[in-house]
Amino acid sequence: MLQPVRTKFRKAFKGRINGKATRAAVLNYGAYGLKALEPDRIIGKQIEAARVALTRYMKRTGRVWTRIFPNIPVSKKPTEVRMGKGKGNVEYYACRVKPGRIIFEVDGVTEEVAKIALYKASAKLPIKTKFIKR
Repeated sequence: MLQPVRTKFRKAFKGRINGKATRAAVLNYGAYGLKALEPDRIIGKQIEAARVALTRYMKRTGRVWTRIFPNIPVSKKPTEVRMGKGKGNVEYYACRVKPGRIIFEVDGVTEEVAKIALYKASAKLPIKTKFIKR
C-alpha cells in the first residue's frame, strides 16, 4: 500500500478540494490516460487496487505511470469513543484529486486494450473518470 516514508506533520486538517487541476492535467508519459472528472480523496488502497486491475488486464505488457500519490494523513477515532480527548490516530493516507487531474497513464499497448484496462481500473476508484488519448 502506498504511503509516504516521512511527513512534515503527523496529522493534517481535512481541507477542501476547490477548482480544477493545473498540475498533471495533460498526458506526459503515455499515449492513453485516465482523467478525474470529480473532486475527491483517493486512498492508497484504492490506487493500488486500480493499478493491480490495470496491470492484470494488460498482462504486464506496456508501461503504467501512476500520477498521484497519497501523502495526506487521514485520522480516525476508534468506534464507541466519547467526544473530545484530542484527534484520533492516523488510519490511512489519501490524495486530494481535483477534476482534470490525470491519475494513470498507459503506453505500449493497443487503444482497445488500454481502454478496457483503464475502465477496469476506474471501477476501483470512488470518482467518475474519463479515458483520454494523445
